[in-house]
Amino acid sequence: MAGLGGGPAAFGRCTHAVVRALPESLCRQALRSAAGPEVDFARAEREYQLYVGVLRGKLGLQVLELPADESLPDCVFVEDVAVVCEETALLTRPGAPSRRKEVEAMKRVLESLNLNIVEMVDENATLDGGDVLFTGREFFVGLSRRTNQRGAEILADTFKDYAVSTVPVHDSLHLKSFCSMAGPNLIAIGSSEAAQKALKTMQQMSDHRYDKLTVPDDAAANCVYLNIPSKGHVLLHRAPEEYPESAKVRATLGVLRHPHLAGRLLEIEIGCFSEWAVVSLCGNSRWQQLGGLGSVLSSTIGETWSLVPVVPFPHNWM
Repeated sequence: MAGLGGGPAAFGRCTHAVVRALPESLCRQALRSAAGPEVDFARAEREYQLYVGVLRGKLGLQVLELPADESLPDCVFVEDVAVVCEETALLTRPGAPSRRKEVEAMKRVLESLNLNIVEMVDENATLDGGDVLFTGREFFVGLSRRTNQRGAEILADTFKDYAVSTVPVHDSLHLKSFCSMAGPNLIAIGSSEAAQKALKTMQQMSDHRYDKLTVPDDAAANCVYLNIPSKGHVLLHRAPEEYPESAKVRATLGVLRHPHLAGRLLEIEIGCFSEWAVVSLCGNSRWQQLGGLGSVLSSTIGETWSLVPVVPFPHNWM
């Protein structure tokens, strides 16, 4: 999922999160990009509740929780079904046909937030939110197994105030399988050949120079940055014990760390669990969104950062 309009100064400011409960059908029927053991549903449910507890209790967000739907085993991955920027929500057309009914519940909750809803009705278009990276200045859209050129074109038509560039995605499910925004102007990127090729494309397509945080593990580049009015700057990321070498790189941000959750469970991207409906604090009542999880930032020097390891799921799911 991508989002966060209102310009770079408002990047990451967050008040709401939309999540969806886990269906038991996730264990055996959910789509996977690689083989793996069956999921322990009881443990998955515990980790999910811990995750929601962090959003609601530790971070103070207003959490809107959709019910699980057993007929939609992938419905917990709400990031993929909508892209929100400023006051507009684009309901996507997921690349996997089995996931397209997930949009219906998301439409209802986003309408309750009084967003302008745009529906992707073109049957030739596919778009997963996991392929949409919003930087606060522009969109990058991964062309992958789940997202095609027509989907990217509709996103560009929907958000005309922002440049949209496409990035070929190879050997990964989504663009955000190996990159995310780790802060204003800061792209976290993995070290694989696929990740570095994508980064080079983004650098060539953009007229803006971004800082980058290169981590050894692609999965560790998937994180969620938030700027919460009452909490300051927060980075939700994979647990240090899962990817210790990447954790060492992340520590160079020079932030105050507050470890919270640890453990290994589902192989999915942390950013997939939550679709972030974010209200701008610039006085314009715009709704924005962060997904995807997501340098010492020149715009925030002197402010407190927290690094919060939250439900460290690897990502061969979806």
